[in-house]
Amino acid sequence: MDLSLETRTQNNRTIVEVGGEIDVYTAPKLRECLVDQVNAGSYHLVIDLEGVDFLDSTGLGVLVGGLKRVRSHEGSLALVCTHERLLKIFRITGLTKVFPIHDTVDAAVADAE
Repeated sequence: MDLSLETRTQNNRTIVEVGGEIDVYTAPKLRECLVDQVNAGSYHLVIDLEGVDFLDSTGLGVLVGGLKRVRSHEGSLALVCTHERLLKIFRITGLTKVFPIHDTVDAAVADAE
């Protein structure tokens, strides 16, 4: 399955809506999107994972790399995820302590303000 990426702005936050699978083949596309956003001056990102069916360790690495990139600019990166199988990955890896994870984009944007 391919990866779809759409970006929009909401209350000074850049929302990256991700769909499909984030794996070793598609993760570079997500990495490029995050790098492009930061290079364009978007330092407060919300990654919407509601359309993601699969996430592997390569995808996790891209998300952590994105977090490091925005933090180097005093920015933030929040996730939107309600899928139990993805949340389990974040719990097992301890990344629930690293990323703020919200149920909706609106909640992520409101929490960041």
